[in-house]
Amino acid sequence: MSGVLAAYRLLVAAGELQPDPQQAAAAERLEQLQTELEAIPSRGSLLWRIARRKPERPRGLYLWGGVGRGKSMLMDLFHDCLAIPEKRRAHFHAFMLEVHARLREARKTESGDPIPPVAAAIAEGLRVLAFDEMVVNNSADAQIMSRLFTQLIEDHGVCVVTTSNRAPADLYKDGLNREHFLPFIALIERELDVMALNGPVDYRLERLAGIDSWHTPLGEDATAQVREAFFRLTDYPPEDSKHVPSANLQLGGGRVLHVPKSLKGVAVFSFKRLCGEARGAPDYLAVAHAYHTVILVGVPRMGPDNRNEAARFVTLIDALYENKVKLFVTAAAEPDQLYTAGDGAFEFERTASRLIEMQSRDYLAAGHGEA
Repeated sequence: MSGVLAAYRLLVAAGELQPDPQQAAAAERLEQLQTELEAIPSRGSLLWRIARRKPERPRGLYLWGGVGRGKSMLMDLFHDCLAIPEKRRAHFHAFMLEVHARLREARKTESGDPIPPVAAAIAEGLRVLAFDEMVVNNSADAQIMSRLFTQLIEDHGVCVVTTSNRAPADLYKDGLNREHFLPFIALIERELDVMALNGPVDYRLERLAGIDSWHTPLGEDATAQVREAFFRLTDYPPEDSKHVPSANLQLGGGRVLHVPKSLKGVAVFSFKRLCGEARGAPDYLAVAHAYHTVILVGVPRMGPDNRNEAARFVTLIDALYENKVKLFVTAAAEPDQLYTAGDGAFEFERTASRLIEMQSRDYLAAGHGEA
């Protein structure tokens, strides 16, 4: 299997990527980490038993930078090229939902601290944990992360590789009880190499050149435009559109939201699925935390008989807006004509204003999760 840097150079040579010194430097560091990890005997192997000690754990990597800089692309290359079975790739938000579920189960059976057994269960058979989009926006996550990751890294030897839109010192900035989170920042700086990937070019925006984010009226032309946006953002071949991966987003409490199309941080939903069913702010926040881009299709004009759908739509847009999620829409009308009569129609004007702002270049250039 080839190394990360060689794979990156092949993409540049093929014209699929533009030459970028910062991306090349990150690919070189990832290839170094790949080489180190592949040289370590697998746990339980003959070489492991002969050594009679736990092999040294390579330093992990924290790769941060603005939106569209190629962080997820590099993580894809690293995970695909890494020739060891004990690896896991996860979106950070989904991972933390899993952690909270495991902690709840552990508290039912464990009388003491639930974090050590949860960390041990996660680390079982795992040498590399790779995350996309580390972002911390609630105190529940902040208060367990330093202890959990100290266990994973220092006690169980898991190598952590992650991307983020923010430098470590800016994670959970101004958050509630942030003092409990500061040991996690110290852990990152002690155990992971921190690299910035923060050049002036937003490749994601470049790839979307010529495509608007709001498409009306509903019909084949609007659908074709958002389909093109999806393929430009994900590199998924248009001719294979029927086989785009789906996902099940954990909402907490055993509830799951099916995501019909889910790939590389981009989700596709129908208006009916998100706003035609009984949902609240926590559901929409889960979507906003899990995806940097949402494509919403089939937004209708709404009237007095659709006041519940309109209210949910307002809550959805608030969650996406506050987390700087990119939004591509097919709709029956422009934002200010979607809901002009009915309970909350006056308040809907604020949502229409946000929808217009979300089409601006400044909004589209903001990093996911930025305050």
